[in-house]
Amino acid sequence: MSVVVAIDAGTTGVRAIAFDHSGVPLTSSYQEFNQYFPQPGWVEHDAEEIWSAIHAVLSDLGGALQALDQTVAAIGITNQRETVVVWDRTTGRPLHRSIVWQDRRTSDFCAQLESDGVLPLVRSTTGLVLDPYFSATKARWIFTEGAVTPDHSVALGTIDSWLVWKLTSGSTHITDATNASRTMLFDIRSGQWSEELCDLFGVPKHVLPEVVPSSGQVALTSDSCPLGAGIPISGIAGDQQAALFGQACFEPGMAKNTYGTGSFVLMNMGTTCPKPVDGLLTTVAWSLPDATGTPQLTYAFEGAIFVTGSGVQWLRDGLQVIENSSDVTALASSVESSDGVVIVPAFTGLGSPWWDPYARGTILGITRGTTAAHLARAMLESIALQTRDVVEAMTTAGGLTITALRADGGAASDFVLQLQADHLGVPVHRPVVKDITALGAAYLAGLAEGVWDSTADISENWSIDVAIEPCADRSHVDTAHRQWLRGVERSRGWAKLTPES
Repeated sequence: MSVVVAIDAGTTGVRAIAFDHSGVPLTSSYQEFNQYFPQPGWVEHDAEEIWSAIHAVLSDLGGALQALDQTVAAIGITNQRETVVVWDRTTGRPLHRSIVWQDRRTSDFCAQLESDGVLPLVRSTTGLVLDPYFSATKARWIFTEGAVTPDHSVALGTIDSWLVWKLTSGSTHITDATNASRTMLFDIRSGQWSEELCDLFGVPKHVLPEVVPSSGQVALTSDSCPLGAGIPISGIAGDQQAALFGQACFEPGMAKNTYGTGSFVLMNMGTTCPKPVDGLLTTVAWSLPDATGTPQLTYAFEGAIFVTGSGVQWLRDGLQVIENSSDVTALASSVESSDGVVIVPAFTGLGSPWWDPYARGTILGITRGTTAAHLARAMLESIALQTRDVVEAMTTAGGLTITALRADGGAASDFVLQLQADHLGVPVHRPVVKDITALGAAYLAGLAEGVWDSTADISENWSIDVAIEPCADRSHVDTAHRQWLRGVERSRGWAKLTPES
């Protein structure tokens, strides 16, 4: 029997999962790695620690597969996006700690670029906005303040590039179009690195990986891979695009939200690149070969919400109002409403549709009667409210009507999804397979190797575990949304305030 192995390299841990032809996970292994916070607003990883964790989970998975008498048909990789790794091509050693997507150290530089009038170029070329979230300003920082000289011995890429490099013993330096589209260095219309943007950010093209399709055999593993040498690496996608693929959102207008540390709403916009829209990102959803074998880009609108599940972690670790994250639903549901309390969890600024790196967390509406339960409910409501803002911006801009939202991720509890359905006014569906991001990477790899014949074959695997219908009376949710928008306005620009102002 053959399986497809997905490597899911997340922000706080890595997982390896083996899927069968039905898209059912047979066995998996997970390991966390360290997070580094050298200064306020700075977030770093050690790329060697990530590789060590990957090696460990693949070794564990390999043993389990051997016991099950399973062989590996292909490997797919999905990864935290925008995080930048830089290493020496000769030694294979990282030259600086990886700068993580959450890192905000380049906020002032982004503001300066916007003041200099660079935003229209970035928007039209990349579909992104000038924000520290993306890779280009992180790479520039590494090559300036980070004191790494970008000579021909240097390689730079996102986590997928680093893992392929390690899995092939340094023979292959590649990335796929989805990850490339998150760097702020990639022209999403031409499907090529942008000379103009590489020059602007001081990132020489020779350090960058070759851009390959999301589905297609791009390399074979070497002896460095614990699963063995000669296994095709045939699928790569950034985590949110992999989730869109895993949710079988193959038609324009289909949308998913992944409720994790942050939340990421993606809507399939088809094969014609849409014009930039204020508050939203335009991104490459995936790159698949067409009937002639030519790579064909599919595009998506994306709304990136920085704090959702991490807001619950703050209730646990910061305020200590719950002992475990799983306790939040019981606490929140112990009250019928938030009693007018609004939490805007802009701990690292606001993402879509506001894109304000200077916004900060805000709690409004507190009275003497406010309890921990009201705070817990307000935090969970903020997840649904932020998603509502993004979905409404997408449907307005794209002229498409969303008929249902497909949901996944660790924070996608029944309670949160009921709030979400109520705020969107459409059903919310959670699929049977929970590891949807890894499944998307497996599908991309297996599609290239003939494990699945087509996207239609993949769609047949998708099935609903939970379907949640919206409330009939929307008056209370619309009132809550208006209060929420008032709270958002009060949170915006807070970090720009000086003591004198």
